[in-house]
Amino acid sequence: MNLRDLQYLVALAEHRHFGHAADACFVSQPTLSTQIKKLEDELGVPLVERTPRKVLLTEVGRDIAIRARDVLNEIEQIRGVARRTLDPESGTVRLGIFPTLGPYLLPHALPLVRAAFPKLELLLVEEKTETVLRLLREGKLDAGILALPLHEDSLHSEFLFEEPFLLAVAAEHPLAQKQGQLKLADLSNQNLLLLEDGHCLRDQALEVCHMVGAGEHSGFRATSLETLRQMVAANVGITLLPVTAVKPPVAPLENLHLIEFKGRPPSRHVAMVWRKSSAMDTFLKHLAAIFRQLPADLLNPHSAATPLAAAAASVKTRKPARR
Repeated sequence: MNLRDLQYLVALAEHRHFGHAADACFVSQPTLSTQIKKLEDELGVPLVERTPRKVLLTEVGRDIAIRARDVLNEIEQIRGVARRTLDPESGTVRLGIFPTLGPYLLPHALPLVRAAFPKLELLLVEEKTETVLRLLREGKLDAGILALPLHEDSLHSEFLFEEPFLLAVAAEHPLAQKQGQLKLADLSNQNLLLLEDGHCLRDQALEVCHMVGAGEHSGFRATSLETLRQMVAANVGITLLPVTAVKPPVAPLENLHLIEFKGRPPSRHVAMVWRKSSAMDTFLKHLAAIFRQLPADLLNPHSAATPLAAAAASVKTRKPARR
């Protein structure tokens, strides 16, 4: 048994197809099939059920594939230790981030990372939270930037920042006139536009809704924050937006008014997380420290809020002329 055989088995477990697994391993299909058969002969148990249409692993095959993945992850950790001993700031970091933060945070954070670690190759994967967590567990990511809380005992977390929310409304909405005076209680009996299932921002917004007695706008669930912004600007409904999602380089939308909460606003807590067993622990703590060096104004809701005078002027221009 060698590491290559384990790689073939893990690839087969992931792709459930000899041809696709062979392509992933950069070998021919007969080569991969032969090595899997040799591994079965060596272990003395069948690992694969071969059917005309697809490949299924036996129960023992699935168990061995899980353990094989762990072995390969540990081998990669060993290689990472060696690389970083020679040059702690070189090499590759595979970083996952969720889609309601990635496009808005990274334009501000990546220049800081490049300046601090010019030789670092940062590979970014944008996925929903559950997918990022799965990829972390499988060793396919080195770290993730996610919203807390996370209930994963195997992960270490480094708090990065707290991000406030703003209320987004159309100019003609009554709440547009509450700039700086908006209280959470004002959302009572309102129905908010929300993202589809799987987005952590949806869960965060629902938590606010439940807290104040608000509800969800029925019949619509957005796939992205940009869709939410467009729907609010069209006066379909109102929503909560994280402050980074409305700061430059994001372009403002006409008729989209951002209302700052009075006192402590609703918010989300963001952290960098990685496996407690990671050989990159020390370096990832340095990387997390870089992400904390974001421009102070980026997380300031006041500078993103629409001035009350602008909201009033916008409503005035939209009033129909008297005849």
